[in-house]
Amino acid sequence: MSETTAFEPGVPSPHMHDPDLHPPVGAAKDAPSSAPQGAKAAPPGGPSWELLSTCVHCGLCLNHCPTYKVLGMEMDSPRGRIYQMLQVNEGKMALGETFVQHIDRCLGCVACEIACPSGVKYGRIVERARAQIEQGYKRPFVQRTLRSFFYNKVIPNFRTLSLVARLMRFYQRSGMQTLVRKSGLLKLLGVADLDKLSPQIDKEFFFDEIGKVFPAVGEKRGQVAFVAGCINNVAFSHLNRATVNVLTQNGIEVHIPAGQGCCGALHAHAGLREEARELARHNIDIFLGGEYDAIVTNAAGCGSNMKEYDDLLENDPAYLGRAKEFKARMKDVTEYLAAVGLRPPKRKIGQKVAYQDPCHLANAQRIRTQPRELLAAIGCELVELPHPDQCCGSAGVYNVAQNELSMKILEKKMEDVTSVSTDMLATANVGCMIQLRAGVEERGLKLPVKHVMELLDEAYGSS
Repeated sequence: MSETTAFEPGVPSPHMHDPDLHPPVGAAKDAPSSAPQGAKAAPPGGPSWELLSTCVHCGLCLNHCPTYKVLGMEMDSPRGRIYQMLQVNEGKMALGETFVQHIDRCLGCVACEIACPSGVKYGRIVERARAQIEQGYKRPFVQRTLRSFFYNKVIPNFRTLSLVARLMRFYQRSGMQTLVRKSGLLKLLGVADLDKLSPQIDKEFFFDEIGKVFPAVGEKRGQVAFVAGCINNVAFSHLNRATVNVLTQNGIEVHIPAGQGCCGALHAHAGLREEARELARHNIDIFLGGEYDAIVTNAAGCGSNMKEYDDLLENDPAYLGRAKEFKARMKDVTEYLAAVGLRPPKRKIGQKVAYQDPCHLANAQRIRTQPRELLAAIGCELVELPHPDQCCGSAGVYNVAQNELSMKILEKKMEDVTSVSTDMLATANVGCMIQLRAGVEERGLKLPVKHVMELLDEAYGSS
């Protein structure tokens, strides 16, 4: 595919810097540039010239970008999006529907950062652009209402999350979901693919485990604080329990601090940076209140965001130092276990396993070998997928908000999956698990999709 396939009429070519684009005098970090005389100034909170100007528009990112590979549109590539941000900051492009559409289409997988020779921090750039959108663009009423309910009422409030999950569990287990699916109503409404992505709600939630301490088995080798997450508490409680069990079986005392809450990853990715900051401050207070060797999570997206707390709170002198301390302790659970070393498992898995790299583990945290080392240690025969680090299309709530495009990206991933011979798929992020299971179901494959920690738990004999 050509690097310069297409760009939109009326938007100047982004293949080189516009000579009229320049850094504003005295521009602060995270502040948009001043608009030219007579142009409408961009809203605050957008990416700074300092961040944007690192991009030299070489185009090496394009063929690593899932949306560009599917759509072939320059404006849906990292290079094209950065150019649009520059145009908006200079008042040369409206912060309107077209700009919002292209920024919303970004997965935030940061595969482009791996390919970039200039060290562009694209993840930080796109989050700031989304913050700018939240400040200066009014979304349609239904979208605003749903976003407000989800981000402000459900995710940060575990009581509301529990209530919504119980209602969803009743819908799933009462037969109503089966009836609705058979009626054809979902297809008529165009939400059949969304329905396939809804996780199965657990019979028992993990909330009751928060506040507890789980002692190490045998000689104590370490002490960690475990981040329980949000959705994990209601749809992946078994994964959380498996994670705790694997840690304790390896001599690690596990604390699940009371009072912990949502990490703010979904808020930050959605441009709700102030809300994300409040959640970050809360978790910093909670998790730095104990003497832990590390703070661990089994969700790649959460871990990636929590390792960015220092960036999120860079302008908060009261919390910046503590955010850096938090970041230093924050570990993905596979990263932590690979460092301390596994005890011999009770049994070997002895099956072929294809490991799919979660974007926010491989690209954002640069953690690739550790999950594979753990799988090999329990007797898995590793099968490498083509393009294992290419996004599956999940990306937080992307597969809901951009469902059609997400499914096209998933289709490419499933082509890679079906090109190899494997007994199961493994990954290290719950969003990826949901997405890959939808792809497996769509193709009628009998292929289990499991988290690395679930396989480790099986090897240690509790599953």
